[in-house]
Amino acid sequence: MNEETVIEARSLVRRYDKLVAVDNVSFEVYRGEIFGFLGPNGAGKTTTVRMLTGVIAPTGGTALVDGHDVVKEAIASRERLGIVPEEGNVYVDMSIWQNIMLMAELHGIARRRRRRRAEELLELFGLADRRRHKGRMLSKGLRQRLMLSMAMVSDPEILFLDEPTSGLDVASARLIREVIIHDSRERGATVFLTTHNIAEADEISSRVAIIDKGHLAAVDTPEVLRASVEASRSVEVTFASGGLDPEAIAGIVGVEKVKPLTRGLRIYTRKPGRVAQEVACLARETGAGIVTLATCEPSLEDVFLHLTGGAARDGGKPDG
Repeated sequence: MNEETVIEARSLVRRYDKLVAVDNVSFEVYRGEIFGFLGPNGAGKTTTVRMLTGVIAPTGGTALVDGHDVVKEAIASRERLGIVPEEGNVYVDMSIWQNIMLMAELHGIARRRRRRRAEELLELFGLADRRRHKGRMLSKGLRQRLMLSMAMVSDPEILFLDEPTSGLDVASARLIREVIIHDSRERGATVFLTTHNIAEADEISSRVAIIDKGHLAAVDTPEVLRASVEASRSVEVTFASGGLDPEAIAGIVGVEKVKPLTRGLRIYTRKPGRVAQEVACLARETGAGIVTLATCEPSLEDVFLHLTGGAARDGGKPDG
């Protein structure tokens, strides 16, 4: 299967005085996929998006969107884009409906088509009953749903979403993820999603790129990335009461690390099947009551921590 490249970064560099926010980053995004761009705070995610969408020029390297150079062919490269920036806002004195209509008019969408698409988006995002509410009346979650509706009303072929669920309540975040997946599949749109939410990237992305300190650490499917971290395979055991001594578990051949859980242990090992058997035998010998015993494959969080060397952190850079 030949994938068609719609976004291409070629050795992108962005400097701010002596600070290098993005350093020689290269990757491709294929048509119709949801591409997760994952990294700690300050890793260079937002800077990369700003270069790809023409907001700022690269210090070095080039970026192509739908075959157009974002600097030399700025207008052509942005014609088919929908963009929802992390700090985006709505027109507070206009209603939800007016905000969407204004954006559709700016994109030259015919009246009948824009009204039909707006109605669809209001239903998808649960905004139909609030269409007359002014922007100033909306919570953060509702504003974010409106921003997405405004970006999607023109049916963009490529949608850039910068931390679309950051700081939202669980219901709003789940709804936004579901709509993104549904709409991209329905229309064959390409979605470029930046996030530091590892579970979110794992849930909806076709492929994931991990950036750290301005450098690209990995690009692949979540499944392949998880398989690459063999040492993060584990056994998880929970107990009815009491439990097993972590030091005794650590003495089992093949155990590399033991992590206490609320009611049990997570045991990291390259041989989870064999270790699980040893844990069961040890529990029988000591009378520990096992409630659950399961082998676990590495999570995308394990990959992320392995590649970035720790949890999300502030890196002192000008953006995410």
